[in-house]
Amino acid sequence: MPHATPVSSQLHHRAARDGGAVLLTHYGPGGARTELSVASFANWVDKTANLLGELDLEPDADVALPVLGEAPAHWMAWVWPFACWRAGLGVRVASRADAAGADLAVIGPREPAPVGDVTYACSLDPWGRPLGDLPAGVADFAGEALAQPDFFPGVPTDPDAPAWFDHAGVRTHADVAALASVTERVCAAAPDAATALTLLAGAVLGGGSVVLVDDPEVDAGRVAASEHARLLP
Repeated sequence: MPHATPVSSQLHHRAARDGGAVLLTHYGPGGARTELSVASFANWVDKTANLLGELDLEPDADVALPVLGEAPAHWMAWVWPFACWRAGLGVRVASRADAAGADLAVIGPREPAPVGDVTYACSLDPWGRPLGDLPAGVADFAGEALAQPDFFPGVPTDPDAPAWFDHAGVRTHADVAALASVTERVCAAAPDAATALTLLAGAVLGGGSVVLVDDPEVDAGRVAASEHARLLP
């Protein structure tokens, strides 16, 4: 039976009852490993939702996330959709070119330049360290998010409102909350954004855990074995 509660709220319900459990493990270049508990991920989400609150965006604002196309396995990229949903916003997976003119655009660290009316750059650092030397019109995500309060109360969400836009179409908040639950620990190598969404939202809903590997030189099979996770095809 689908969850009636948005997945962003399900994340915080799980953090309250099982916050110390591992939710997301990321293997980056050179095998750099970052592990986030449910509580840690939820804390980043709340801080980012508070940052969004400062922007005073309308519920139908165009929030484009090129970072999800540039780094679909990175934990920092995934903070953004959950934070936007927490703040009552939908997100759009788009290239930087397609994100031009968005109310808010979030990009990775390479060649930072303004994209939307407001542009944030994510360092994609394993430990969430901020970026430096950004050009005018580009703000550092980590530096600003870490200064935000740890709690965000959440915004009531219409289950039929759009939550996720990509090349395949639109998913509502109810669609995301109806994704298949992930109840075990699973490992995926270099997933695209849609696949990573299915796994991470599913893990939130089902109490599972996800290991994402985005370095082609890292043996995902060995990672899965060492992490006691089931390797997905």
